[in-house]
Amino acid sequence: MKTIDPQSWKQDLPAFREKTAAFYAGTLDKAAYKGFSGLYGSYAQKGGSASMLRLRMTAGRVTPEKLAFTAKAIRTYGVPRAHFTTCQSIQLHDLEQNSLCAIMEEALDCGIVTMGGGGDFPRNVMCSPLSGVEVGEYFDVMPWAEAAGEYLMSFIKAEKMPRKLKVGFSNSPENVTHATYRDLGFAARPDGMFDVYSAGGLGNNPRFGVLVAEGVAPEKILYYIKAMWLTFRAYGNYENRGKARTRYMQEALGGAAAYAKAYGVKLAEVFASGEELDLTAAPRPVEKTGDGIVVGGPRVIPQKQAGLYTVAWHPIGGQPNLETLCAVSDALGKMPDAEMRLAPDETAYLINLNGEEAEKMLALTADGAKSLFETSVCCIGGATCQVGTRDSQALLAACVAAVRAAELPDGALPQIHISGCPSSCGTHQTGALGLRGGVKLVDGKPQPAFVLYESGDGRQGRETMGRELGPMLETEIPGFLAQLGKTVAQSGERFDAWVLKNPDGVEALAAKYLN
Repeated sequence: MKTIDPQSWKQDLPAFREKTAAFYAGTLDKAAYKGFSGLYGSYAQKGGSASMLRLRMTAGRVTPEKLAFTAKAIRTYGVPRAHFTTCQSIQLHDLEQNSLCAIMEEALDCGIVTMGGGGDFPRNVMCSPLSGVEVGEYFDVMPWAEAAGEYLMSFIKAEKMPRKLKVGFSNSPENVTHATYRDLGFAARPDGMFDVYSAGGLGNNPRFGVLVAEGVAPEKILYYIKAMWLTFRAYGNYENRGKARTRYMQEALGGAAAYAKAYGVKLAEVFASGEELDLTAAPRPVEKTGDGIVVGGPRVIPQKQAGLYTVAWHPIGGQPNLETLCAVSDALGKMPDAEMRLAPDETAYLINLNGEEAEKMLALTADGAKSLFETSVCCIGGATCQVGTRDSQALLAACVAAVRAAELPDGALPQIHISGCPSSCGTHQTGALGLRGGVKLVDGKPQPAFVLYESGDGRQGRETMGRELGPMLETEIPGFLAQLGKTVAQSGERFDAWVLKNPDGVEALAAKYLN
């Protein structure tokens, strides 16, 4: 497999500087700039006065070196805001053009590539964040996810696809990367092989993926990626952008079985071509040992390596306090073999810590979520995103304040999933509770609202799209959630157990807010 030297992308950067300068000078319109800048992993934010930059963290793996670069950029350029994304990247926000261009270029020196972070390109490859350290995982899928990420970069300058392509790897049926409903997903099996799913995705016209192959040897995964690229180019919709994502191919080809057959034809072509795509990869052994200090708590996860721990840190809304992020970077650089992993629910996991190091990280990250509800997933929101309908971050902040004021016990409310628009960046369609930005008519006038979903599930074998209950005024959602939490708490149950006993309970409590 050929790999691309990150430094080689520097030849593309003068064009980005030129177009960015034209946009901020007012000589290039917003639509034209968006169509150009996505290739570079950057978009202008809503209002057009600042930009965001998406730092690819392949497979969600943030090495101490990559985290140190991020911290240095934040300090050097006074970056105001960052976001851990649901695709396991780090977004830097509110950048002016000189800082934007400088960070993009300097990131390449650290092996961080922003190219293809937006637009119609392969996006950041996703991977179960605790792969390699998680008790009970089928096997460590991280080496294969990283190899896939390297390979997919070669398609950025190849023939154009109809839309973006998202690829994910899962190490267990928890399916935290939604591998069974990505554009292409590799789901680990107990026998050390992968099952392969294709043409899935959330948003408009959501679809679970089609099982296109079973028992695939990890060494062969690049053949399946190449076949996905060929299938998408052959059958994807180049005419109607609204129907261009891979999930629309299921309908276009006449159903799941027909799609699987079409994919199989392209796969056979790849194998018959003679192109050598076999991989050699191996897990990284964790040779670090514990220090005898035993650590516990709700944010501490014992690893399968005896004596080592992972500390979970979930900044509310996925937006870390930047002083905390920089302090974590400083500390992590002094901890042998430790690194950060980003999760699709915007949690950061600090892995391979001995007891003393785990205690230090717990103290440094004490400003994060204090309950399951506070780990709720939230896109960056309509105040920042050009296409966002509603400010999902502001809603989450209001909900957290209301739930804290209600003094609910942990577990009375689930982790909820909030998207500012139908794109489902907050994965609202497969959350236990989901909210999607929209409007509600009050006396014939549209008012800010979110559509409520319930009973979604992303676990492999239990995949369920949430049931849409209807729009609720944005101002009434915090009160509704506080009332729901109080009702659950009074039962003495956690939310998941309460819902099993009261399958119509959420809808009954929501009725007065929905009518």
